[in-house]
Amino acid sequence: MERSGGVGGGAGGGGYRGRVGGGNGKGIGRGRDGGGGGNDGSQSQPHLQRQQHSRQQYPRQRQRWMPANQGGTIQSGQGEHSQSGYGRGWGEPPRGGYSGGSGGAIGGLDDHGGFNQSSRSSSWVERPRSGYSGGSHGGIGGLDDHGGFSHNIGNSGWAELPRGGNSGGNGIGGPDDHAGFSRNSGNSGWVEPPRRGHGGGRGSGSGPSKCKGPTFPTTTPTVPRKSDYPESKPLRSPNLQSQGISEKLALPSDTTSKIVPVKRPDKGGKLAIRTATLQVNHFPVSFDPESIIMHYDIDVRPDVPPKHGRPARITKSNLTLIRNKFFTDNPSQFPLSMTAYDGEKNIFSAVRLPTGKFKVEFSEAEDMKECTYTFTIKLVNELKLSKLKDYLCGKLLSIPRDILQGMDVVMKENPTRNMISVGRTFHSFESCEADDLGFGITASRGFQHSLKPTFQGLAMCLDYSVLAFRKRLPVIDFLYQHIPGFELRDFRSFRRDAENALKGLKVTVTHRITKQKYMIAGLTKDNSRHITFLAEDPDGKAPQRQVSLVEYFRRKYCDIQYKDIPCLDLGKSNRKNYVPMEFCVLVEGQVYPKEHLDRKAAMFLKNMSLATPSDRQRIIGRMVSAGEGPSGGNIIQNFGMNVDKNMTLVEGRVIGPPELKLSASNGRVMKISVDKEKCHWNLVGRGVVEGKTIERWAILDFSSSDRDRLRPEQFISKLRARCENLGISMKEPLFCQSATMHKFSNVDMLHDLLEAVNDRANKTCRGQLQILLCVMSRKDPGYKYLKWISETRVGVVTQCCLSILANKGNDQYLANLALKINAKLGGSNVELIDRLPYFEGGDHVMFIGADVNHPGARNTTSPSIAAVVATVNWPAANRYAARVRPQDHRKEKIVNFAVMCLELVETYARLNKVKPANIVIFRDGVSEGQFDMVLNEELIDLKKLFQSINYNPTITLIVAQKRHQTRLFTRNRGDGSSNGNVSPGTVVDTKIVHPFEFDFYLCSHYGSLGTSKPTHYHVLWDEHGFSSDQLQKLIYNMCYTFARCTKPVSLIPPVYYADLVAYRGRLYYEAVMEGHSPASATSSSSSLASSSLSSAPSFDDRFYKLHADLENIMFFV
Repeated sequence: MERSGGVGGGAGGGGYRGRVGGGNGKGIGRGRDGGGGGNDGSQSQPHLQRQQHSRQQYPRQRQRWMPANQGGTIQSGQGEHSQSGYGRGWGEPPRGGYSGGSGGAIGGLDDHGGFNQSSRSSSWVERPRSGYSGGSHGGIGGLDDHGGFSHNIGNSGWAELPRGGNSGGNGIGGPDDHAGFSRNSGNSGWVEPPRRGHGGGRGSGSGPSKCKGPTFPTTTPTVPRKSDYPESKPLRSPNLQSQGISEKLALPSDTTSKIVPVKRPDKGGKLAIRTATLQVNHFPVSFDPESIIMHYDIDVRPDVPPKHGRPARITKSNLTLIRNKFFTDNPSQFPLSMTAYDGEKNIFSAVRLPTGKFKVEFSEAEDMKECTYTFTIKLVNELKLSKLKDYLCGKLLSIPRDILQGMDVVMKENPTRNMISVGRTFHSFESCEADDLGFGITASRGFQHSLKPTFQGLAMCLDYSVLAFRKRLPVIDFLYQHIPGFELRDFRSFRRDAENALKGLKVTVTHRITKQKYMIAGLTKDNSRHITFLAEDPDGKAPQRQVSLVEYFRRKYCDIQYKDIPCLDLGKSNRKNYVPMEFCVLVEGQVYPKEHLDRKAAMFLKNMSLATPSDRQRIIGRMVSAGEGPSGGNIIQNFGMNVDKNMTLVEGRVIGPPELKLSASNGRVMKISVDKEKCHWNLVGRGVVEGKTIERWAILDFSSSDRDRLRPEQFISKLRARCENLGISMKEPLFCQSATMHKFSNVDMLHDLLEAVNDRANKTCRGQLQILLCVMSRKDPGYKYLKWISETRVGVVTQCCLSILANKGNDQYLANLALKINAKLGGSNVELIDRLPYFEGGDHVMFIGADVNHPGARNTTSPSIAAVVATVNWPAANRYAARVRPQDHRKEKIVNFAVMCLELVETYARLNKVKPANIVIFRDGVSEGQFDMVLNEELIDLKKLFQSINYNPTITLIVAQKRHQTRLFTRNRGDGSSNGNVSPGTVVDTKIVHPFEFDFYLCSHYGSLGTSKPTHYHVLWDEHGFSSDQLQKLIYNMCYTFARCTKPVSLIPPVYYADLVAYRGRLYYEAVMEGHSPASATSSSSSLASSSLSSAPSFDDRFYKLHADLENIMFFV
């Protein structure tokens, strides 16, 4: 009998993540069981696309890019007994053997033993069985062919010992074919990839399948030794938690391939000291998966010829009015109740609309001539909601953002029509007298909402918000309320205040009927009675003539009552439009900046926003059910959508706090436990872990000429005593020098002063000044000058304090001051007793935090400021170095991310004599829509730079989000803190999280005011293979190591510090732009900074580069 031919070629590997189609397999065989060719890789079973299974493992190397998600099926071969099997895109699929045996799922003589597949989407769960003659003990092994492999009953991967078939031998292949998928006598499973066979017995085989997706490395990896993976600490694979092997991902060789976020490694964590039943402000949204939302693009243009070659610009408010007019005029073809409009170019409809060009007549006012507009509507896409259902079920890997965006516009349509829209928030038109903030300002309660794909399905997340608005008042009434002591008859005295209060506001006019809104450009130079203008003859027959504004209004509208005050200039560009103030009314819904509120009003607004958990929960429930809310009316119902009015119930877990390390009064290390409810700890009778000796310090007193000036002897005595109690040795200051707040606010004088103080210190003692304590009588804008000069020019650490607080000498205040000083000088305030979870081994670990600070909403030119911080010690991991850079306006990608990280790695290596083998990155400030940028730009840049210097650390990348609307509420009184908030350590990783990606919500702090907001952590990349429990406890424990307080913080310290450094960079920018470079700076930098308020200096790295003496210490704490 002739031996069977070579096995059929493997199914074409699926393109990575299904983005690139796989190629066809190829089979070569001569026997009766010759292999058939594989199908295209795109025909995989969708429920297995949720796993990123990789059959290649390499010790201490990166995880290889596998065509992991779209294996195809194997076609039957030409032999009589070939059988097809399912490929999963892992290099080489199962192959049909000679008449699969009675026990085998696929097995066969002289080929594979079989294995069965689970109907669940997570992994293979049934034990492999040997086929007929496939070897009585082999998981897959057969005569003269593969060594077998078996697996763990679980949801993550293969874990049991591989078993050899008859002649397969302990997981190593038979004499004439493949090496097996496992290593010798190990317990971790297949770590070596399939290799090209030698002919498959007497037949010939094509070997592993070909793939159009990312390719495998050409080098042959070595088989790991058992000693590489000690059983006491199994390393973990990203998606194969039971595998027990470390997997690292290499960069894709195909540049078109993209990385997608890592999948959840398990079904959620189990670690807890107790559980808590929680209510979450996620409201389930049901939808008809058979529905189709029609997406149209609209274009509205006036028929009048453009002036100066440019078409007339139509305001956003007029666009909405024109659209409404058009739809109202044609209700049968364009039903308003079946459409939603985003206010720009997009209309979403539940029914098919006519397309083409249409004419619509529209007038901005009743006394104005109607203009004809061409309304063009074009079908862009048909959004099939079945795709969203597939994504929520895990059948589709990439999120259908176009569908979510369309449904989000639909959800916002009813509030948009019935409420005031400000950014993403909606507020009621009605104001309550009790919410009056004075000065023509009122507070308004509102909400913001968004759609989120979650494990339980689609959900609407809605949260409460508060804003201050200018009241809808006649302009003159507003001036009386807003400007203290305002008198119309003495308008000249209040002109500047009036113009500042009104400029940029929107008004409507009352002297004619119109819905048009005008923006106030300013006040006229002359009063109403002195204003004249050239008027055209309505019939165009008579020449233009000079007309008085008073006469014009008397003849056409009515008499002007207040003729001796200026008019409002409502014109645009060179077009004048003067309207007397008495005919103008402020448009409702104009936000008043909270930073401009007086202290009393600001406190009132803050208290409104800090609603208690029970109040917030009640307000949210009322807003969800409101008629003007997102589910009111019948709009969403017409699109086949419905919102459940009940909050989501979820089971939360409370993680226990770590034990901390402080020092006792005798200097010995002591172990402490935190308060059970608040998780705080106090410093009474305790000291910092490592207190620095402060010998060279001085005081610069800017309050010396003010009423609340510093009492230096008393302050120095108390501060030194408090430092001594905490284990920080503080000597007498070198000197206490007096100055004035005037010098504090002048950049040139301040620079000269700091240089002189530094020189005086150097002359007084040998060595650099360690810290300069700067005492102010009040908060002052000069703070930014002080930080910029001291940290980038002079190179001295500063600590600011207010004289009024320094004189009081409160024990807690002095302790906080001492903690900051100690951290800035390189001391260690608090540490964990045990090493951080997961990293109990000897390898060094670096934690990186990254953030970008963007300019204010109305700023269109200022740079964004990128900051990266990193730990520089291990295992305490509580000292940080920082880097800061300017970059293009509002650019979220950190352009120099890789370079900044490499600088910090080199700093770590200098301080520790070794580079970190593990890096965990926490990225702040990015939304879900920017995950792709972080993964495929920032991370790729970093890995390429590391590879270029042959540095290959194990990397995990996690996004930390605080700008979200999710809130957790306890259902039972005993499940949370006494004030109604959830307890510190509360974590939720089921129901409200992503359907299949690795994310969770963690509330790590005690919420003393308002309602606690958890931080949302989303793992994008994980070469460490963290389990949910490991990562959640790691992050929670690190929240106890923040240097300047004695309680856990709400955000993991690397991100918290990165945020502080990015803000510090913003202060540098403001200092550069508001002042000019000090004389001591280089001549080139001086000329740059003092040239003008151009953007040139703001993007110059020299103005942000930290002084060499401060680069590697925590000056920013």
